[in-house]
Amino acid sequence: MLVRARLTSFLSASIRVHLRLGDVSRVFPFSAPAIQYIILEDVKRLFTILFLLLLATAAMAQDAPVAPGLEFQSLDEWMQDNIDDDVLRALNQLDQDRVHKIFTELEQAMAGTNIYQLSTLRQTATELVPLLDKFEETAPYAAWLKTHLDYLDAAGKMKRQMVVAPKPGQGTIALPAAPPLKLQRQVWVEELKQRPWPPLAQSYVPSLKKIFLAERVPTELVWLAEVESGFDAKARSPAGAAGMFQLMPATARDQKLSIFPFDERLQPEKAARASARYLRELHNHYNNWQLTLAAYNSGRSRVDKLLKQYKTHSFDIIARRLPAETQMYVPKIEATIRKREDRTLADLK
Repeated sequence: MLVRARLTSFLSASIRVHLRLGDVSRVFPFSAPAIQYIILEDVKRLFTILFLLLLATAAMAQDAPVAPGLEFQSLDEWMQDNIDDDVLRALNQLDQDRVHKIFTELEQAMAGTNIYQLSTLRQTATELVPLLDKFEETAPYAAWLKTHLDYLDAAGKMKRQMVVAPKPGQGTIALPAAPPLKLQRQVWVEELKQRPWPPLAQSYVPSLKKIFLAERVPTELVWLAEVESGFDAKARSPAGAAGMFQLMPATARDQKLSIFPFDERLQPEKAARASARYLRELHNHYNNWQLTLAAYNSGRSRVDKLLKQYKTHSFDIIARRLPAETQMYVPKIEATIRKREDRTLADLK
């Protein structure tokens, strides 16, 4: 009993040293749900080690069987007064300042309205992907980042096409506030022209279509998963969205998904059903697929506010006032559905 008690005390102390949330959040600009995911993966490993060692010491001491339910602080309590900047020791191999800088700049650019700014982040974001891919804990963020590299490519193409050579004596001519939607749609069609199906699509599309059909949502919209995650069920964004359909925690809870202790957003079938229901709710509200997709990406309240402000029911009119990601997201979805299904949003019923 004494050996087991000392071992429990030692490992509990080790786990506390291993967990200090504030330090992690200063290194990586991830939301609380995103950080919790990383922490929980480590916590599960530590609990497994602790349990096995306790069983081993019990056997060695020929002690009484270990009673179920060891006395520990709750995980919530741990998160309030623990987590050390070594919580993911493997990440010490990364240039943490560089990771923080890239993600911060990318999130700011995505949330701003200037599409052209995204083009400046292409090289640094591309270099970050293999670094994140090296570790199990950060691979979900690499999966998310991979699906967003083409936003940076497309932004660069739009910028180049919008540059007008100044006439003699005119100096530099400023770029328009945003590339026209017609150009955006053309660029996305070209961007996707030679792109094959994502490797995971073949496995998932048939079953996902059955779920969307059962939820009375056009089956073509399962291709949101290509745009959101490349059909990678483990993908996570620094903002806290997760899963194949990149549902935020609040949206997932509204659709009756559990986030804790097991994140059901990472289960493809449950995530697909929740996504389909959310799309149906939004479409019932807007009766317009462009506005539905804009709200899915940037939030219903933001879209509603802009529609009211500009006294319109048109995505094209409010588009340049939406976040840069959303401005590009809707044309990208349009181009993806056209590429994969040879349908337009107007065709969807």
